Amino acid sequence: MFQEKEDLLLKKRIQELADLCWQRDVKTYTGFLTLREQTIFHSVSKLLPPVPVVLSGGFKEAERKIVCFLPSYEDKSTPLPIQTLRVEPANLRFSQPLNHRDYLGAVMNLGIERSCIGDILIKDSGCFIFCLDKISSFLCEELRMVRHTSVICRMTDETADIAPGRVTVSGSVASPRLDSVIAMVFSLSRSQAQPYIENEHVFVDGKLTVSPGVQLKGGEIISVRGLGKFCYTGSGKETRKGRLYVYAEKYC
Repeated sequence: MFQEKEDLLLKKRIQELADLCWQRDVKTYTGFLTLREQTIFHSVSKLLPPVPVVLSGGFKEAERKIVCFLPSYEDKSTPLPIQTLRVEPANLRFSQPLNHRDYLGAVMNLGIERSCIGDILIKDSGCFIFCLDKISSFLCEELRMVRHTSVICRMTDETADIAPGRVTVSGSVASPRLDSVIAMVFSLSRSQAQPYIENEHVFVDGKLTVSPGVQLKGGEIISVRGLGKFCYTGSGKETRKGRLYVYAEKYC
């Protein structure tokens, strides 16, 4: 019941933002949406006013994304209200290993709403944080400690190191069905993979997918809540027994 109410509120908010953009010809945007919330946007997108819209999380492989409605005088190449922050230990010698939860917890302790923060990518000794532009200066000033490690937070235009790492995985399947490919990537049986799909934990290109038999074509980004994310890159030759070799790049 609570979730249904939250979904209705999000639909209403999306409609209000699209209407405001259409009526006043101004840029409007949501906070960062989860994959489930992006699915809600897709479900109502055809009912919205005919304004240009962009979904972005600040980099190509982002999971959390904002929905930005554009005025008539801007196109889809216009800069979006997303800022990239680089967070690094102030002194590597006295730093400790930090993970996603550590960085997110430090940000939340500053009183920041979760919807203002997008993906957090761990890189080398620090991380990249994607956030709404309106809170970027505040974070740069106030984010000084993550667990017991002193850190420096700064805005950055770096792009080369932002993409998450990938590991290539491959195996044979009877067909490029969604459940079969998920099972191959995460070393599961098909019967173990299917509940993730049926329980609404699987998103294909940002859209909730509940059918195990969906045939993958190649290029899809697949997120499985509780397991991880990968890009299905396609299939190769058949084995002697008629099975199909398939390939994927698993994010790490």
